[in-house]
Amino acid sequence: MVVALVWTLRQHFVGFPKSSDFELKQEQLPEPKHGEVLLEAVFLSVDPYMRPYSSVKMKEGDVMIGEQVAKIIQSCNSSFPVGSHVVAACGWRSHYVCDGSGLTPLLPDWPQHLPLSLALGTVGMPGLTALYGLEEVCEIKRGETVLVNAAAGAVGTVVGQIAKIKGCTVVGCAGTDAKVAYLKELGFDYAFNYKTVSSLEETLRDAAPSGYDCYFDNVGGEFSSAAMPLMKEFGRIAVCGSISTYNDVAPQRGPYVHSHVIFKQLRMEGFLVTRWEHKHQEALRRILAWIQEGKLSWTEHVSEGFSNMPAAFIGMLRGDNMGKAVVKA
Repeated sequence: MVVALVWTLRQHFVGFPKSSDFELKQEQLPEPKHGEVLLEAVFLSVDPYMRPYSSVKMKEGDVMIGEQVAKIIQSCNSSFPVGSHVVAACGWRSHYVCDGSGLTPLLPDWPQHLPLSLALGTVGMPGLTALYGLEEVCEIKRGETVLVNAAAGAVGTVVGQIAKIKGCTVVGCAGTDAKVAYLKELGFDYAFNYKTVSSLEETLRDAAPSGYDCYFDNVGGEFSSAAMPLMKEFGRIAVCGSISTYNDVAPQRGPYVHSHVIFKQLRMEGFLVTRWEHKHQEALRRILAWIQEGKLSWTEHVSEGFSNMPAAFIGMLRGDNMGKAVVKA
């Protein structure tokens, strides 16, 4: 019998998460029955969405939500042989027994030189989020100007690069000079440190004097208030996240965007990556092909040890990571 380690939500977050909000527990797992498999975590994901989801989807005492790349170490299910790897949405667990439903095998032609952790990042949910936000929501076209914030994160780095592949001009921002330098390495046409510019509005205007056709928003809050007046007529906004508001104790107040949306006839749409689940396999193959062709680069911020899950999560929310934040179990 395997004893699993699980991280639970000890108490709901109030403001910025603290280590004391989490509790590490043990869980005795049964032997897999017919049709079941035993998973062992290899890499685990920490993502911004976990912060707001914990407030609306979780109760105190629940296992923290999230995806992992897991190895099948025991199998009574012929679809998942021992030694194979899957992506599993089983939360912050070291081991897990399940019947195979909801498990996603890694692409069968996964290149040996690529780390399996990319299935949680560029060749996983964040990469799909970037692709669908640009193609399905923004419907970007060659020659357009695209703005993305939190551009050095797991989603933002992919947004900028795919927009360049599609022939767009790309403006992005990040919170350190090192991250800005990385964005320029990736081919962003204009990148800046939003923490050090004297005026966000003036910087955004200087970066694209004619305005923005598409805005991929990961941040919300004051940044969106500054960006909205600079959208072109019939511009499109993909609302992916609002990380600037996730840890607020009191809701932020205006300015409000309605007049810009009306008079510029903007289309502003929130989205979840699961809407296009039927396209996932084809989309992941396209992303993987861009990587193999040298058109799409990736970077990761890897923390070591399952015991460091809370610290990795808190660090990600603090902006410690460049690219995707993952934990090696």
